[in-house]
This record gives sequence, structure tokens and C-alpha cells, in this order.
Amino acid sequence: MKRREFITKSSMASAGIIAGTATLGAINKKFSSNDTINIGIIGTGDRGGGLIPVLNKIEGVRVSAVCDILPFRLEKGVSKASNKVEAYNNYKKLLGNKDIDAVLIATPFSTHSNIALDALDAGKHIYCEKTMAKGFDSINNLVEKASNSKTIFQTGHQYHSSRLYKHVVDMLKNGEIGQITSFECQWNRNGNWRRPVPDASLEHAINWRMYREYSGGLVAELCSHQIDFVHWVLGENPKKIMGMGGIDYWKDGRETFDNIHLLYEYPSGVKAKFTCLTSNALGNYQIKIHGSKGTILLDYTKAWIYYEKGYKKEIADVDGVSGATINSHLQGKGYPIKVSHLDPSKQALVDFRDSILENKQPISNVFTGADTARAVQLSLDAMHHEAIQYWKG
Repeated sequence: MKRREFITKSSMASAGIIAGTATLGAINKKFSSNDTINIGIIGTGDRGGGLIPVLNKIEGVRVSAVCDILPFRLEKGVSKASNKVEAYNNYKKLLGNKDIDAVLIATPFSTHSNIALDALDAGKHIYCEKTMAKGFDSINNLVEKASNSKTIFQTGHQYHSSRLYKHVVDMLKNGEIGQITSFECQWNRNGNWRRPVPDASLEHAINWRMYREYSGGLVAELCSHQIDFVHWVLGENPKKIMGMGGIDYWKDGRETFDNIHLLYEYPSGVKAKFTCLTSNALGNYQIKIHGSKGTILLDYTKAWIYYEKGYKKEIADVDGVSGATINSHLQGKGYPIKVSHLDPSKQALVDFRDSILENKQPISNVFTGADTARAVQLSLDAMHHEAIQYWKG
């Protein structure tokens, strides 16, 4: 079933009415292009804290408050802001600050839904880091409330905002590599994924990614970006999901897998593979889109196209593709796809600002975020239960 059809036919049918490009209704506070959006950061760890310097450089946005339950992280969050900020150790008190227009939620995966629900009740615009919510009930509750809210909700799949990725999606939909037949996605690292813990009592608070109660492991933290991309390209949700994983290298008491291998089948017949390793980093992050006329290879910020024999084009700065480079481990010449674009994380936050100012639905919204979150949950179920999972909807 096409993702647009799914949204319409599911129990969230009312949400689907505005799931496309429809403008949202009037919001509590109207903004003009000259207004400054005051944003509060909930969770100032590696991701939330790392986005503060990015926000400092975006015109029209001011980091006005930070919140974290860990004092040393809260202190770091305060130090990274370029102006004076309010500091909180309780996110509900931050939400009670009437001067805060929007929040960025960068807390452990299992807490996203409750914080976002409270932020919606408080009338705040929301940038919720990926994966949007953990578990089907949390996903559905968040979609239901957000679809009836007048505030902006953006899900933090930053590659969905990348202008390079958008250009590639347009190329694919225009048939540049013919009929798409499969995707190969990987995000490989060589490291234990652990953070240093100053006190043993803080193990779960700091290394929450290692524990199933709080985390979706590699699927939620890494694969979700590439799952979101495949959904975007195909306009479909997967028909069925198979997978396996294990704790096979890092024997350190973790509960989430240190390697995962997923296979998706879509209604169109397209197959997609997703792999994450933590014991070998060859290739790092990449997406390969295979078509009948060629292949496009994507990394974080660059892309190349490899034409199949008989489909090679004479290219000279046409449609953003230029030059040629030889990659001996790949077929023939790879032509770089040249597109001017910002860092994806910065672009996503710029888009969040613009969505608030223009009162428009973000491209990475609660509905696209929910579809990816559902796929993440089905992937976890497939691996944990060692059984094929089928899309519910």
C-alpha cells in the first residue's frame, strides 16, 4: 500500500487530511520574518548539545533555555549558547516558560513521546529528534495529538531536509537510473558506542542506547535515517520486514545488538537492505540505489551516479552532474552529482524555523516520522522474535 493511501485508510484518517503540503491552521502566536523564535533545548547530551552551536548561527533563532537531568550536561549546554539562557533540570518547568516558542527534544528514545505530548499541550512548536517515538501506542498517540494541534511538528531525520538528497530524489523519480529495483544501505562503525560514565549509578542515564527499555539500538539511532530515505523515494511503506542481529563482538553487558541485518520488501517489489556494524567501519555510511539504467551512491554530503553499459551519457555540467572519477571497486566511471547545499542538520533547523515563520507543514513531519518509527518497531520485533513482520495498516 502506498504511504499516502495508508495514511488515508488507517485509523489516523483525520491526520492524513493534512499530511501532504497543506498549510496548518492559525497558531497561537503569529510570527513575521522579523521575529526571533525562542527555542528551548530539552536534552543537552551529544546530539542536543551539538546542535546548540548550529542554532547559534541561524538568523532569527535564539537558544533561550536548556534542560537536562544531569548537572554536568546542563552546564555544558549553558556554556554552548551564545547568549544568556535559562537552565532547567525539569522539562515541564521549561515548557511552562511562556517566552519559549519552540523546543528541540534530544532525550533518550523512550522519552520522546511523553515530552512531545506535553510540549503539544503547552502549545510549543516541536523539533523531535529521530526516531520519533518508541512503540506503536506511543507513535499513534503522538500522531493523533499532533494532527489536532495548531503547532509545527518536525521530526529530526535531517537528510530529509538535505537539498542534495532532494535533488537525488527528483532524479530518481524522473527516471534517471531507470526502474529502481533495490537499495543497499549501511552505516558501519568500529567502536563500542559507549560514553564514559563518571559514576556507576549513571550508567543507564548515559549509556541508555545499550538497554532495550530506553533504546531501539542501531535501528533507531542509525538505520532510521536510511529507512526514512527509502520511504521518501518510493512513497511506500514496507510490506514485510525480516532481520537478524546479535551481541557478537562487544561482550560488555549491553542488551541492544552490536550488529543488525534487515531486509525489507515493498509493495512495488523493490527490496532494501539495511546493515549496521560496530566492529568494522569499511564504507562507513552509504546508500546505493540500483536501477535498470544505473546506480546512485550517496554518503553524508556527496553523491555519484554510475551508468550501466549502454546508458552512459555525454555529461558536461547538465542537471547538476559533472565530471567523472574512476573508482576501481565500482563499475566504470562515477559522475559526481553537484548540488549546492548546507550541512543536513543545519538545513533541517533552518527548515524548522521557516516552517514556523510561514506556518507550513515541514517535509519531515509527524506523519513521515511515524511511518519510519513504525518500520523501526517492526524491525526490532523481526529481530527479537526471529519472525517476519508485516505492515499493519
